[in-house]
Amino acid sequence: MDALLNRPLAALMAEAAALRDAGHGRLLSYSRKVFIPLTKLCRDVCHYCTFAEKPQKGRNPYLTPEEVLAIARAGAAAGCTEALFTLGDKPELRWPAAREALEALGYASTIDYLTAMCALVLKETGLLPHANPGVMTREEIASLRAVTASQGVMLESTSARLCAPGGVHYGSPDKDPALRLGVLRMAGELRVPFTTGILIGIGETREERIEALQAIAALQAEHGHIQEVIVQNFRAKPGTKAAGAEEPDLDDLLWTIAVARILLGPAMNLQAPPNLSPGVYQQLVAAGLNDWGGVSPVTPDHVNPEAPWPEVEALAARTAEAGKVLVQRLPAYPAYVRAAEEWIDPGVAPRLRQASDAGGWAREDRWSPGEVTPPALPAPRLAEADAALARDVERAAGGGRLEPAAMMRLFAARDADFAHVTRAADALRIAVSGETVRYVVNRNINYTNICTYRCTFCAFSKGRTHEALRGPAYDLDHGEIVRRAVEAWDRGATEVCLQGGIHPDYTGATYEAICQAIRAVLPEMHIHAFSPLEVTQGAATLGLTLTEYLARLKSAGLGTLPGTAAEILDDEIRAVICPDKVNTAEWLAVARAAHGLGLRTTATIMFGHVEGPLNWARHLLALRDLQAETGGFTEFVPLPFVAMEAPMYLKGRARRGPTFREAVLMHSVARLALHPLVPNIQTSWVKMGPQGAALALQAGANDLGGTLMNESISRAAGTQHGQEYPPEAMEALIRSIGRLPEQRTTLYGPVPQARRRAAFEAAELAPVVQTAPRRREAVGG
Repeated sequence: MDALLNRPLAALMAEAAALRDAGHGRLLSYSRKVFIPLTKLCRDVCHYCTFAEKPQKGRNPYLTPEEVLAIARAGAAAGCTEALFTLGDKPELRWPAAREALEALGYASTIDYLTAMCALVLKETGLLPHANPGVMTREEIASLRAVTASQGVMLESTSARLCAPGGVHYGSPDKDPALRLGVLRMAGELRVPFTTGILIGIGETREERIEALQAIAALQAEHGHIQEVIVQNFRAKPGTKAAGAEEPDLDDLLWTIAVARILLGPAMNLQAPPNLSPGVYQQLVAAGLNDWGGVSPVTPDHVNPEAPWPEVEALAARTAEAGKVLVQRLPAYPAYVRAAEEWIDPGVAPRLRQASDAGGWAREDRWSPGEVTPPALPAPRLAEADAALARDVERAAGGGRLEPAAMMRLFAARDADFAHVTRAADALRIAVSGETVRYVVNRNINYTNICTYRCTFCAFSKGRTHEALRGPAYDLDHGEIVRRAVEAWDRGATEVCLQGGIHPDYTGATYEAICQAIRAVLPEMHIHAFSPLEVTQGAATLGLTLTEYLARLKSAGLGTLPGTAAEILDDEIRAVICPDKVNTAEWLAVARAAHGLGLRTTATIMFGHVEGPLNWARHLLALRDLQAETGGFTEFVPLPFVAMEAPMYLKGRARRGPTFREAVLMHSVARLALHPLVPNIQTSWVKMGPQGAALALQAGANDLGGTLMNESISRAAGTQHGQEYPPEAMEALIRSIGRLPEQRTTLYGPVPQARRRAAFEAAELAPVVQTAPRRREAVGG
């Protein structure tokens, strides 16, 4: 303790800032919230408080449900994600008016009513409640956990002196330090993300501040639930007993923030309210904080009404002046959002997931994959990129293999870091493939949507007779498959892409027969077909090795394989989203066997559901390492998760796809991480939308994929795009960004002029015929 008390302030701040940077990098967070003062009655009489009021004749002691909802709806309309309920401590134990009002409302206690209002706001507005009701019992904490994303109690101080006559907490039974520490301990035992903090300048000594912070640190070490510690400076308010007390000066506040960071460590979220210290933001940042707390565009700070909130834009500008990037968070901090199964009640977790990005922060846009118009990407406020990130980018551009931690830094890029990553990826794209953007005229043929697997992300597959979502089950006969292939050829296609569900009656011979049927009629058509899952299933039904079966498919006419069914090549995630599907090693084994036979494949990733940047990094490294071994991947295709009709999203178990920033970054980071082994990064106009795809083409991608003619899987999931993007539209989009379009074959070769003419003179597509399900012979066909 003596070392902290006697060290110069500058030295403490330097150590604290370094610790903060180690734990939080360039990010400095805030929560966009609305304040709901459920009641201003309180049984305590803290000598500095202007929030608590006495009952007033004609005024309802509690906000009504209608008033609560009106405030919450205004907050939701203003883009808030948090509803902070502020209220006095147990007013019914002191005020008859509170008891009578609760009885009229039908509740036994203030916390019972609070619990009901949290549930109401969550249900009706989607705002995530944070409750701050003071001292609670274990049962009350547990009850609130079911309807809140987080809770909090300010410890304020562990000094018992302040509760004695003459102290600011005299006459306030709920400010007993032992009681408040007990609440913190119970919250940890109940796995509640919890906010606490200290109030400085209320008569405590610096030694007592250290003791309070040490008590918080001990509870955090035991339970891991203290998500945030607030260092709040006392402000003298007229009309209170402490109106004449001296406020802590700036150096005292900076000393306390720095000591709190040193005692609580780099990972702790440390906050100082910006409205209580206007004009000194850079000094607060320099002392080691990483959070500004709640800022409301709708409601005042009811605890400190004399101190207006800064506007978010102004806060972002001041944060940038301190060399940091302002990022919006949710009432539960990212570490708890990412581990929602452990920390958040199942009734609240779906809302939290829907509001979060892959890092656990609040989504910075309302975009979801498959929507028509992408959001504008904000201009950077910082002048230059982070030095460590710039070194990662330089290593990748030089062909070096990045480690997962470095890739995660790239995936987290915002502001100047985002600009640096996307510019570097685009520069690398120019070096590798110049100004040409390629595309292929092809047709998707999904031969069946009947599937024995139950992947939780899939809205495409049906049971044999199930007609939910996007129409009835089907199982195309050879006549319809060949008819579609011939029509595609007549319309200039050089490729048919065939994939489907894993039909219970299909065998390896079924897939072989499909290739033979097309090859017999269209010997020049390239057949791009069968994911590693279909290949694995086909080989197993015939008792063949992967190499033996792939050789048969190649002889039957198979030209290349799509690298789908990859989802996330990390078995930690596959166990959640597709536990009965091929695992990572099995997927890679199919690609390896295909490459060994001279069958090239694509590679994909489906991202934005339950996984995160670490899983993305593992996926890209698995692909890079296999490509270094075989050289068989032609391109990498990021596929943003389309959530709208996906079962795991509808059940509240997944995010609603990546944010637009994340979607663009996947193209950029892939360009860097896979360089120089995978030369082509393709963007999906179906998932990104044409405008989004255009932006991806300026962030490292060099390929626009296929015209498709028919696209069923993404449409079933809810995308607004799909079906066909004809060559005229492809080329117009490419030229609109100043690039040169070029039609290609599946293997990136030139296309004969006759094929190109046919593509530009294509007739309208005839209606498809979805052949009804039928029993197939065991040998396929």
